[in-house]
Amino acid sequence: MAKPTPAIFFGHGNPMNALPHNAYADAWAAVGSELPRPRAVLSLSAHWYLPGTMVTAMQAPRTIHDFGGFPSELYQVRYPAPGDAALASRVQALLSPISVGRDEQWGLDHGTWSVLRHVFPGADVPVVQLSIDETQPAAFHYEVGKRLAPLRDEGVLIIGSGNLVHNLHAYAWGQRPVEPFDWAVRFEGRVRELVLAGEDGPLIAYETLGHDAMLSAPTPDHYLPLLYVIALRREGDQVSFPVEGVDGGSVSMLAVQFG
Repeated sequence: MAKPTPAIFFGHGNPMNALPHNAYADAWAAVGSELPRPRAVLSLSAHWYLPGTMVTAMQAPRTIHDFGGFPSELYQVRYPAPGDAALASRVQALLSPISVGRDEQWGLDHGTWSVLRHVFPGADVPVVQLSIDETQPAAFHYEVGKRLAPLRDEGVLIIGSGNLVHNLHAYAWGQRPVEPFDWAVRFEGRVRELVLAGEDGPLIAYETLGHDAMLSAPTPDHYLPLLYVIALRREGDQVSFPVEGVDGGSVSMLAVQFG
Protein backbone atom coordinates (compact mmCIF):
# COMPACT_ATOMS: atom_id res chain seq x y z
CA MET A 1 0.00 0.00 0.00
CA ALA A 2 1.32 3.44 -0.94
CA LYS A 3 2.39 5.76 1.85
CA PRO A 4 -0.11 8.50 2.65
CA THR A 5 0.64 11.95 1.24
CA PRO A 6 2.20 14.22 3.89
CA ALA A 7 0.22 16.99 5.57
CA ILE A 8 1.96 20.31 6.27
CA PHE A 9 1.30 23.49 8.20
CA PHE A 10 3.23 26.44 6.76
CA GLY A 11 3.95 29.71 8.51
CA HIS A 12 3.54 32.08 5.55
CA GLY A 13 4.36 35.43 7.17
CA ASN A 14 4.97 38.58 5.15
CA PRO A 15 3.57 38.54 1.58
CA MET A 16 7.04 39.59 0.40
CA ASN A 17 8.09 35.99 1.03
CA ALA A 18 6.35 35.24 -2.26
CA LEU A 19 9.32 36.81 -4.07
CA PRO A 20 12.65 35.01 -4.52
CA HIS A 21 14.97 34.64 -2.76
CA ASN A 22 15.05 34.67 1.00
CA ALA A 23 15.57 32.00 3.62
CA TYR A 24 11.86 31.16 3.88
CA ALA A 25 11.28 31.01 0.13
CA ASP A 26 14.31 28.79 -0.29
CA ALA A 27 13.15 26.51 2.55
CA TRP A 28 9.70 26.16 0.96
CA ALA A 29 11.35 25.25 -2.34
CA ALA A 30 13.38 22.59 -0.54
CA VAL A 31 10.19 21.14 0.95
CA GLY A 32 8.68 20.92 -2.51
CA SER A 33 11.72 19.20 -3.97
CA GLU A 34 11.44 16.43 -1.38
CA LEU A 35 7.68 15.86 -1.49
CA PRO A 36 6.13 13.07 -3.54
CA ARG A 37 4.20 14.80 -6.30
CA PRO A 38 0.55 15.07 -5.23
CA ARG A 39 -2.37 14.88 -7.61
CA ALA A 40 -3.82 18.03 -6.01
CA VAL A 41 -3.47 20.42 -3.07
CA LEU A 42 -6.20 21.28 -0.58
CA SER A 43 -5.29 24.51 1.23
CA LEU A 44 -6.71 26.01 4.42
CA SER A 45 -5.53 29.61 4.53
CA ALA A 46 -5.87 32.09 7.36
CA HIS A 47 -6.97 34.61 4.74
CA TRP A 48 -10.20 32.87 3.77
CA TYR A 49 -11.86 33.36 7.13
CA LEU A 50 -15.58 33.97 6.90
CA PRO A 51 -18.89 32.95 8.52
CA GLY A 52 -19.40 29.64 6.75
CA THR A 53 -17.65 26.75 5.04
CA MET A 54 -16.93 27.12 1.33
CA VAL A 55 -14.77 25.25 -1.14
CA THR A 56 -13.41 26.67 -4.39
CA ALA A 57 -14.83 24.83 -7.39
CA MET A 58 -13.76 26.90 -10.38
CA GLN A 59 -11.63 25.61 -13.24
CA ALA A 60 -9.07 28.42 -13.10
CA PRO A 61 -8.83 30.11 -9.68
CA ARG A 62 -7.61 33.70 -9.80
CA THR A 63 -4.55 34.98 -7.91
CA ILE A 64 -5.84 37.27 -5.15
CA HIS A 65 -3.60 40.12 -3.96
CA ASP A 66 -5.27 40.52 -0.58
CA PHE A 67 -2.88 43.06 0.96
CA GLY A 68 -1.87 46.68 0.58
CA GLY A 69 1.19 48.91 0.68
CA PHE A 70 3.70 46.56 -0.92
CA PRO A 71 5.94 47.04 -3.97
CA SER A 72 4.28 46.84 -7.39
CA GLU A 73 6.34 43.76 -8.21
CA LEU A 74 4.30 41.75 -5.72
CA TYR A 75 0.97 42.69 -7.34
CA GLN A 76 2.23 41.42 -10.69
CA VAL A 77 2.74 37.88 -9.40
CA ARG A 78 0.32 35.32 -10.81
CA TYR A 79 0.00 31.71 -9.75
CA PRO A 80 -2.10 30.09 -12.50
CA ALA A 81 -2.63 26.66 -10.95
CA PRO A 82 -5.81 24.93 -12.15
CA GLY A 83 -8.70 24.15 -9.86
CA ASP A 84 -10.24 20.71 -9.30
CA ALA A 85 -14.03 20.56 -9.23
CA ALA A 86 -13.98 16.82 -8.51
CA LEU A 87 -11.87 17.40 -5.40
CA ALA A 88 -14.29 20.12 -4.31
CA SER A 89 -17.12 17.58 -4.57
CA ARG A 90 -15.09 15.02 -2.63
CA VAL A 91 -14.51 17.55 0.16
CA GLN A 92 -18.24 18.27 0.31
CA ALA A 93 -18.97 14.55 0.62
CA LEU A 94 -16.37 13.99 3.34
CA LEU A 95 -17.65 16.90 5.43
CA SER A 96 -21.35 16.03 5.15
CA PRO A 97 -23.65 16.84 6.94
CA ILE A 98 -21.72 20.11 7.38
CA SER A 99 -23.04 22.48 4.73
CA VAL A 100 -20.16 23.28 2.34
CA GLY A 101 -20.92 25.78 -0.40
CA ARG A 102 -19.26 25.66 -3.83
CA ASP A 103 -17.47 28.93 -4.51
CA GLU A 104 -16.82 30.29 -8.01
CA GLN A 105 -15.49 33.73 -6.98
CA TRP A 106 -12.68 33.54 -4.44
CA GLY A 107 -9.59 31.89 -5.96
CA LEU A 108 -6.17 31.60 -4.29
CA ASP A 109 -5.23 34.15 -1.63
CA HIS A 110 -1.66 34.94 -0.62
CA GLY A 111 -1.73 32.48 2.25
CA THR A 112 -1.86 29.81 -0.44
CA TRP A 113 -0.01 31.13 -3.46
CA SER A 114 2.87 32.89 -1.68
CA VAL A 115 3.97 29.49 -0.39
CA LEU A 116 2.97 27.26 -3.30
CA ARG A 117 4.77 29.34 -5.92
CA HIS A 118 7.98 28.11 -4.24
CA VAL A 119 6.81 24.59 -3.35
CA PHE A 120 5.42 23.90 -6.84
CA PRO A 121 6.83 26.69 -9.01
CA GLY A 122 5.38 25.25 -12.20
CA ALA A 123 1.82 25.95 -10.93
CA ASP A 124 0.94 22.60 -12.49
CA VAL A 125 -0.66 20.92 -9.46
CA PRO A 126 -4.41 21.63 -9.09
CA VAL A 127 -5.27 23.69 -6.00
CA VAL A 128 -8.53 23.91 -4.06
CA GLN A 129 -9.12 26.14 -1.03
CA LEU A 130 -11.42 25.35 1.88
CA SER A 131 -12.55 28.28 3.99
CA ILE A 132 -12.22 28.57 7.77
CA ASP A 133 -15.56 29.23 9.48
CA GLU A 134 -15.03 32.13 11.86
CA THR A 135 -18.22 31.32 13.78
CA GLN A 136 -17.02 27.91 14.98
CA PRO A 137 -14.86 26.95 17.99
CA ALA A 138 -11.41 25.44 17.70
CA ALA A 139 -12.72 21.89 18.24
CA PHE A 140 -14.88 22.21 15.10
CA HIS A 141 -11.82 22.94 12.96
CA TYR A 142 -9.95 19.98 14.41
CA GLU A 143 -12.94 17.74 13.64
CA VAL A 144 -13.08 18.98 10.04
CA GLY A 145 -9.40 18.06 9.73
CA LYS A 146 -10.20 14.53 10.95
CA ARG A 147 -12.90 14.16 8.31
CA LEU A 148 -10.47 15.16 5.56
CA ALA A 149 -8.02 12.39 6.50
CA PRO A 150 -8.99 9.98 3.65
CA LEU A 151 -7.59 12.50 1.16
CA ARG A 152 -4.08 11.60 2.31
CA ASP A 153 -4.65 8.17 0.74
CA GLU A 154 -5.92 9.76 -2.47
CA GLY A 155 -2.80 11.70 -3.38
CA VAL A 156 -3.97 15.04 -1.99
CA LEU A 157 -1.51 17.25 -0.16
CA ILE A 158 -3.41 19.06 2.60
CA ILE A 159 -1.76 22.26 3.78
CA GLY A 160 -2.65 24.73 6.48
CA SER A 161 -1.22 28.22 6.00
CA GLY A 162 -1.11 30.70 8.86
CA ASN A 163 1.38 31.47 11.66
CA LEU A 164 1.22 29.91 15.09
CA VAL A 165 2.65 33.16 16.46
CA HIS A 166 1.06 36.14 14.67
CA ASN A 167 1.01 39.47 16.47
CA LEU A 168 1.20 42.33 13.98
CA HIS A 169 0.84 44.96 16.70
CA ALA A 170 4.28 43.93 17.96
CA TYR A 171 5.82 43.31 14.52
CA ALA A 172 8.98 45.25 13.60
CA TRP A 173 8.31 46.62 10.10
CA GLY A 174 11.79 48.07 9.61
CA GLN A 175 14.59 46.59 7.53
CA ARG A 176 16.80 45.55 10.42
CA PRO A 177 16.45 42.06 11.88
CA VAL A 178 15.20 41.98 15.46
CA GLU A 179 15.32 39.39 18.18
CA PRO A 180 12.10 37.41 18.78
CA PHE A 181 10.02 38.43 21.76
CA ASP A 182 10.45 36.08 24.70
CA TRP A 183 6.72 35.25 24.77
CA ALA A 184 6.85 34.31 21.08
CA VAL A 185 9.78 31.97 21.66
CA ARG A 186 8.10 30.37 24.68
CA PHE A 187 4.78 29.80 22.92
CA GLU A 188 6.38 28.38 19.78
CA GLY A 189 8.48 26.09 21.97
CA ARG A 190 5.42 24.92 23.87
CA VAL A 191 3.56 24.16 20.65
CA ARG A 192 6.52 22.17 19.35
CA GLU A 193 6.64 20.16 22.58
CA LEU A 194 2.93 19.35 22.37
CA VAL A 195 3.14 18.40 18.68
CA LEU A 196 6.06 16.06 19.32
CA ALA A 197 4.24 14.52 22.29
CA GLY A 198 1.06 14.02 20.26
CA GLU A 199 -0.95 15.98 22.82
CA ASP A 200 -3.63 17.56 20.67
CA GLY A 201 -5.96 18.57 23.52
CA PRO A 202 -3.95 21.58 24.74
CA LEU A 203 -3.32 22.65 21.14
CA ILE A 204 -7.07 22.72 20.49
CA ALA A 205 -7.67 24.56 23.76
CA TYR A 206 -4.75 26.90 23.06
CA GLU A 207 -6.45 29.81 24.84
CA THR A 208 -5.83 27.93 28.10
CA LEU A 209 -2.06 27.99 27.57
CA GLY A 210 -1.64 31.31 29.34
CA HIS A 211 -0.52 34.83 28.60
CA ASP A 212 2.06 33.76 26.01
CA ALA A 213 -0.73 32.18 23.95
CA MET A 214 -2.84 35.33 24.12
CA LEU A 215 0.04 37.46 22.90
CA SER A 216 1.01 34.96 20.22
CA ALA A 217 -2.49 34.33 18.85
CA PRO A 218 -4.53 37.45 19.71
CA THR A 219 -6.93 36.46 16.92
CA PRO A 220 -7.62 32.84 15.89
CA ASP A 221 -7.38 33.16 12.11
CA HIS A 222 -3.67 32.41 11.70
CA TYR A 223 -3.54 29.75 14.41
CA LEU A 224 -6.52 27.62 13.36
CA PRO A 225 -4.96 26.20 10.15
CA LEU A 226 -2.56 24.31 12.42
CA LEU A 227 -5.47 22.38 13.96
CA TYR A 228 -6.57 20.98 10.59
CA VAL A 229 -3.08 19.63 10.03
CA ILE A 230 -2.46 18.09 13.46
CA ALA A 231 -5.83 16.35 13.11
CA LEU A 232 -4.41 14.53 10.07
CA ARG A 233 -1.55 12.89 11.98
CA ARG A 234 -1.41 9.09 11.82
CA GLU A 235 0.39 6.57 13.92
CA GLY A 236 3.85 6.12 12.47
CA ASP A 237 4.01 9.55 10.81
CA GLN A 238 7.40 11.18 11.03
CA VAL A 239 7.08 14.64 12.55
CA SER A 240 9.43 17.35 11.29
CA PHE A 241 9.82 21.13 11.30
CA PRO A 242 11.27 21.83 7.84
CA VAL A 243 11.10 25.63 8.16
CA GLU A 244 12.01 27.61 11.26
CA GLY A 245 12.44 31.23 12.33
CA VAL A 246 10.61 34.19 13.85
CA ASP A 247 10.14 37.18 11.56
CA GLY A 248 9.87 40.73 12.84
CA GLY A 249 10.06 39.52 16.42
CA SER A 250 6.45 38.36 16.55
CA VAL A 251 5.59 36.13 13.55
CA SER A 252 6.60 32.48 13.72
CA MET A 253 7.57 30.96 10.39
CA LEU A 254 7.59 27.42 11.76
CA ALA A 255 6.37 24.68 9.43
CA VAL A 256 5.03 21.42 10.85
CA GLN A 257 5.03 18.33 8.64
CA PHE A 258 3.53 14.90 9.22
CA GLY A 259 4.80 12.16 6.95
